[in-house]
Amino acid sequence: MPEKNIAIPSILKVSKGTLKDVGEYLAIDGLMNAVVYFGNGLIDLFGDTVMTSLKEAGVSVLEYCELDTVNIDDIIDLAFGINSHAQVILGIGGGKVIDAAKYAAYLRKLPFFSIPTSSSSDGFSSSSASLLIDGKRYSVPARMAYGIIVDTDVIKSAPDKFIYSGIGDMVSKITAIYDWQFEVANGVGTMVDSAVMVAKKAVNSFVRTPYEDIHDDIFLRELLDSLAMSGIANEIAGGSLPTSGSEHLISHALDKLLDIPELHGIQVGVATYIMAVVQNHRYERIDKVFTDTGFWDYVMTLDMKKEDFIKAIDMAPSIKPHRYTFLHVEKYREAAKALLSTDEKLSRVLK
Repeated sequence: MPEKNIAIPSILKVSKGTLKDVGEYLAIDGLMNAVVYFGNGLIDLFGDTVMTSLKEAGVSVLEYCELDTVNIDDIIDLAFGINSHAQVILGIGGGKVIDAAKYAAYLRKLPFFSIPTSSSSDGFSSSSASLLIDGKRYSVPARMAYGIIVDTDVIKSAPDKFIYSGIGDMVSKITAIYDWQFEVANGVGTMVDSAVMVAKKAVNSFVRTPYEDIHDDIFLRELLDSLAMSGIANEIAGGSLPTSGSEHLISHALDKLLDIPELHGIQVGVATYIMAVVQNHRYERIDKVFTDTGFWDYVMTLDMKKEDFIKAIDMAPSIKPHRYTFLHVEKYREAAKALLSTDEKLSRVLK
């Protein structure tokens, strides 16, 4: 039987003040020549902290700049222009810069450090990147992070909507895992037990975390730790099956339907509740998390419409026709659409 090699982060630091220790984390592993990419506008916010940390640790910064593109041609040009002495690439910011940095690292076969500045999704820990190819967004193979560094003080400084987005994306693992089990039960694909175990442990640990406020350090650490574990579950599975099911198909459909979609995790969170009720699986727990954290209250401030979700539910199977989630079965699509009119919670939060 062939061996399976799985890449997981060697360094995982999630706590207060980690940004000022970035240089130390690199130097410990002898990564002394770095290329640093910041998200748009983030050099002014975090540049001094990062550069001082690297300098004090004796790490040379061969180049640094802000990136605001996920066009694959731009990133290919960027990657092959990197100094040949580079030993590591750092991506600091949101999804765009982290996707660009991890893909550049993949092309150049260099270690990659993921340093997210918000908690909006598990993308910072995944080994794929969402890039534009000929104007359309595709998920492409990328570099699993060698190191993940999250400063909870930085996460707190981001708008609350990014925390709510992370909550929605994290809780979605409940329905995603159930969809995967449904597929296997219907003869589509095979289960990777260890990936399921890691994904379940991640979401269960998160939803059981005691907290008083979503800005509590313990809450943010648990959220980011669990999102990181989700990326590892995907790596074990060789794809996104443990963390992306029918709820993600609805969100991807909304992305296609709407001129200005909401944050990924917000759309996914609402879709997760819908699908959990359809699956008759842990929807009370999901509702409690969304109520207690203020996720539902935030959704009520948006202009999310039932009719958009109805269209997205119908479109969902075409997003990934090779899969067999609950939404690939007509009776469950009809149940999901009916729920938008009959469920009290959805009637209150959607227009």
